[in-house]
Amino acid sequence: MSKNESGITDNINIDQQLIEEGTTQLNSEIQVLETWLRELDATDVNDVEVIAARKSYNDMLRSRKEILSTLAKQAKLQAVPTKQKPLAQ
Repeated sequence: MSKNESGITDNINIDQQLIEEGTTQLNSEIQVLETWLRELDATDVNDVEVIAARKSYNDMLRSRKEILSTLAKQAKLQAVPTKQKPLAQ
């Protein structure tokens, strides 16, 4: 961790790095789940195991997309400067 000019510990770089790593990981998982779902679409739709797997993969895919969206929002919030200008006297 580094300290900025005011002596306050600066965690933004660490947070940003975690957001980037999380985003990369989630995108990778989303691609895998989408591939698995395409493969399931090529199989027998009436098979109980295929139906259960499709539901499970769709749930996981939706969850990861929600997390990815949350990370994107967090990244935007952190990109907004929080340092306030001193009041004019």
